[in-house]
Amino acid sequence: MDAAYVEHLASNRYFDPTFSAEAVKVLPGEYFVTTTDMLLVTVLGSCVSACIRDKTKGIGGMNHFMLADSGEPSVTSASARYGTYAMEILINHLLKLGARRSNLEAKVFGGGRVMSALSSSNVGERNCSFVLEFLRTEGIPVAARDLLDIHPRKVYFFPATGRVLVKKLTRLHNDTLLRRESEYAARLSQAPIAGDVELF
Repeated sequence: MDAAYVEHLASNRYFDPTFSAEAVKVLPGEYFVTTTDMLLVTVLGSCVSACIRDKTKGIGGMNHFMLADSGEPSVTSASARYGTYAMEILINHLLKLGARRSNLEAKVFGGGRVMSALSSSNVGERNCSFVLEFLRTEGIPVAARDLLDIHPRKVYFFPATGRVLVKKLTRLHNDTLLRRESEYAARLSQAPIAGDVELF
């Protein structure tokens, strides 16, 4: 498999007793795709997640990303290349597994105003605007969305059926989410922008 796919592929697998299903936890900067009936899970603050599937074949995947905080208000800024890379690597992997572009549909989540350090740059709003604009440009319909607000969300995605469950986290019992997103934002500000991924 191409190194770019492996580098960002989520590897945190577990058995979810609530849904009696094999599951994968998708962390910031990661994505996962599957051709089997399993559960993809992520927790979002300012980041966004696109859950994309071939609605005919049941092949689907999820990413979890944030635009780099360049301070530029435009979603067409250089920082948007992080989001473009996250979207293209997910779509390309789905196509590689046999999904058809004409059958793709998306459900998008996140962009909450939960990190005070990032709220001044409206990073959640920028992430939401970016993902919707990207999908519109690519001609992938958005079947459902739950964006913005002030609460983090836990998202459960079943690619085989397209079912999504979203739980608003009105109280966080620990600072894991905020720490992960802060560390991810710091990595983005220091790392070079990922190279282009060619769509086929």
